[in-house]
Amino acid sequence: MSKEMAAAGAAEFRAARDLLLSHRLDQQAAHRDFTWPKPDIFNWALDYFDEVAERRPDRTALWIVEDDGSEAKYTYRHLSERSNQVANWLLGQGVRAGDRIMVMLGNQVELWETTLAAVKLGAVITPTATALSEGDLVDRLEQGEIAHVVCSVAETAKFEALRGHWTRICVGYMDGWLSYPDSEHAGLEFHPPHRAGPDDPLLLYFTSGTTSRPKLVTHTQRSYPVGHLSTMYWLGVRPGDIHLNVSAPGWGKHAYSSVFGPWNAEATVLVVNQERFDPGRLLDEVVRCGVDTLCAPPTVWRMLVQADLSAWKVDLSEVLAAGEPLNPEVVDRVRDAWGLTVRDGFGQTETTLIIGNGPGQEVVPGSMGRPMPGFDIVLADPDTDELSDTGQICVDMTQGPVGVMKGYADSPDRTRELTRRGRYRTGDIASRDSTGHITYIGRIDDVFKASDYRISPFELESVLIEHEYVAEAAVVPSPDPLRLSVAKAYVTLAEGVPPDADTARAILAHARARLSPYKRVRRLEFAELPKTVSGKIRRVQLRTAESERGAVTDGTRNPREFWEEDLPGLKG
Repeated sequence: MSKEMAAAGAAEFRAARDLLLSHRLDQQAAHRDFTWPKPDIFNWALDYFDEVAERRPDRTALWIVEDDGSEAKYTYRHLSERSNQVANWLLGQGVRAGDRIMVMLGNQVELWETTLAAVKLGAVITPTATALSEGDLVDRLEQGEIAHVVCSVAETAKFEALRGHWTRICVGYMDGWLSYPDSEHAGLEFHPPHRAGPDDPLLLYFTSGTTSRPKLVTHTQRSYPVGHLSTMYWLGVRPGDIHLNVSAPGWGKHAYSSVFGPWNAEATVLVVNQERFDPGRLLDEVVRCGVDTLCAPPTVWRMLVQADLSAWKVDLSEVLAAGEPLNPEVVDRVRDAWGLTVRDGFGQTETTLIIGNGPGQEVVPGSMGRPMPGFDIVLADPDTDELSDTGQICVDMTQGPVGVMKGYADSPDRTRELTRRGRYRTGDIASRDSTGHITYIGRIDDVFKASDYRISPFELESVLIEHEYVAEAAVVPSPDPLRLSVAKAYVTLAEGVPPDADTARAILAHARARLSPYKRVRRLEFAELPKTVSGKIRRVQLRTAESERGAVTDGTRNPREFWEEDLPGLKG
């Protein structure tokens, strides 16, 4: 495999990237002229990132600001060399191409080093949030067929009681674990014994669906590094920019906007770590660090606008939100304070950014934008598959877009179902107007977002009904002024159990002990569940009731309804 072929692949990638940068403010032209680069020989970390490190060795690639005010900057050259060392060291510990590595790290430099090293090795990264419980980890280790685990000292306790034939690697020093710092003694040059192909797996994401066990989304050496050219375009980030993304590691949005998107543009990734989110401090750092582009989930934007934004003299060129629709009043308040419009974008764990309001484009209120360069989007009736102005968001696969998953590793039948007739079906419903702008409506199934995380009702219900007081349960989203929605459980009690505050406290405490924090059931109402003639629970009826009621801000409750705030000891 010649260096000339690898260099040609990198040149093809850069040419496509440069075309998008040249059409940065003209989304229509970018969509018309862009074609996906599809080199047969191309390793993003070896052939592109390392080449950037040679051309711009002293440019800051990663800037981490800690909660105590300390900070560290890492250049492209430093991360290129350190990832070589980590790749060499992992190889010495038995990590091979195709091995699955669970990476459970916070926003720390080792996360980025390990990611680059895995790309170079051809290993498969399974990003894992530190908020996950031991129960979550048991399923993921088994279902993901994990061969190696990389985590911090603080997270090692979660693995103590877990069994399996996987290598334990600690970013620090812990008895019984390999010590990641030993990688600092490895060689600075890396020559892969096996060069991964473009269709070889690179990332394996767990994503909750309509069942209790998450699906395993497989992205390849091409679909994520190359596919995130669309994300780079949506972000509007340029070479040398400082890009701040507010996102927790372990979720797809982190790779979107804290790794591949900005680094495709040769920009600086800025991280502001906070143990407890402080809007004022984040804005202080935006000003001090000279941030050019800021991307945050709607929950963060709703917290930011509670402050007087005009008090911060920002020098931002782009502000963005993704994960769920952003309230129009929040967009208005940001525009009034800074003269900038928060731009929406739409993507999934299964894709890169596929729909968005590009930089410099007129934003239609409520619309999440138009198709990104490289993607042709159709709306199809969920039942008939016929094209429609309102329907399921589908990616036309006939032209071979790059930024779509290879499939679900554990469910080929599900993959075939979602990609039949040359379309990838997102499971989301939207409408399109005469100008081509697409407006999000909602999910087809019962999965919903709470505090920016996707929640599967079945998963929460399965935990609730384990409690002796609970006969049946149905979980639906309940409108919330800060988080957009929170998980609310409608519960039918076992015979003889009183529907009072003590019962509510016991059930919610049980759920809290069994579920990760981001899956928290925050509201509970005792009721007989509505059902179809065949005996199925009509969640749609419950969802409609919650939606029509709207976000409660005056403290009112339905009869027999309890919130965390009502029950001492549960809030927080």
